[in-house]
Amino acid sequence: MQLNLQELPAEILQAKQRYGIVGNAPGLIAAVSRAIQVAPIDLSVLVTGESGSGKEFFPKIIHGFSSRKHSKYIAVNCGAIPEGTIDSELFGHEKGSFTGAISSRKGYFEEADGGTIFLDEVAELPLTTQARLLRVLESGEFIKVGSSAVQRSNVRIVAATNVDMAKAVAEGRFREDLYYRLSTVSIQIPPLRDRGNDIALLARKFVADFAERYTMPSISFDDSARSALLRYRWPGNVRQLKNVVEQIALFESGNTIDAEIVGNFLPEGSMNYTPVAHHVESAHEYESERDALFGMILRLQRQIEALNIRIDELGASSRNVPSGGFQSVEDVLPRGAESSVRSIVKFQPFSSSFPPSGNPSGSVSDVVAVQSSPVTLEDTERDTIRRALERNGGKRKEAARELNISERTLYRKIKDYGIDL
Repeated sequence: MQLNLQELPAEILQAKQRYGIVGNAPGLIAAVSRAIQVAPIDLSVLVTGESGSGKEFFPKIIHGFSSRKHSKYIAVNCGAIPEGTIDSELFGHEKGSFTGAISSRKGYFEEADGGTIFLDEVAELPLTTQARLLRVLESGEFIKVGSSAVQRSNVRIVAATNVDMAKAVAEGRFREDLYYRLSTVSIQIPPLRDRGNDIALLARKFVADFAERYTMPSISFDDSARSALLRYRWPGNVRQLKNVVEQIALFESGNTIDAEIVGNFLPEGSMNYTPVAHHVESAHEYESERDALFGMILRLQRQIEALNIRIDELGASSRNVPSGGFQSVEDVLPRGAESSVRSIVKFQPFSSSFPPSGNPSGSVSDVVAVQSSPVTLEDTERDTIRRALERNGGKRKEAARELNISERTLYRKIKDYGIDL
């Protein structure tokens, strides 16, 4: 489900435009709305979501819509600072407090006094630093490394993490009291796979940005390519989508992109991921692939009918059968039909005489033993796919080309039918 732009409040539209947020998925809009609501109130906020989902935009929204917007905003990646220097970076140090401390230095909490600090990957903080951070949150006080003087800082903290914080607390990797202090208000950012058509909107934006930045001809996505983008799980979220789109824009510059090209830039077998629940597959794509499969089945049925006619003819002229009888299926099958019909009809060896002895009627049932259970559409489709794979030595790309369906559809059918290669 996507929201109509005209239905969005002016503040949300303003935030989206100011901070370059693309998309109208309900989960995204709810997160933006929550950030705007909490911004004027000086509470700590914890932003959670998968890596690459865009958590870094929300501390900026909170700072920009707060009374602190004219003061400093400092973003700190806690996972990128070595454990031995993280306290110095956050709280500062005095000259001579450790090797290499040739002068005093202000930390981020002193520099950002009156403003906002964004602690990204906050779950990576060492336990000793967590204790110092808890003191700042409770009293606004901190002590520089190598100093005994207590300093105060009026800083609002917005933290973010892609870690399951409840699990980290249970495992003793994160202080429970700090967790509750940081998560006075929580904002959950939805993963890209749950944002529906936002994927196509983001892809189009990344294409335009890339073409403008490098003055290259732009690419365009057809319906099948957009469907492929929406069906992929995007474990790396927006960051991964941007990377893939820019690769396609580089190597396919100026071209129209289809599903096959998209698949070439995604991990092998990645289209086996479960599609997003709210996505409806392109009607054009589904109809064309279904028609191709039904076409194959109809051709098989025509071959079977030709076989039945041939058997009837042989029954009518049984006296002309060679004395040695029929030795193989090829003796009665129409030219080119043997490999296809074998997948539906099981043949029994013919006796040395025709009609068979003991049955002067020479009925067809004595010549061909049809499968005991009715042949379903799924049975036929499964066997057709399996034989195409066998003929092509298990090469899925070649089998898909022979079957006249996309490689992604073939992957899905192999998984659905449990075909062993």
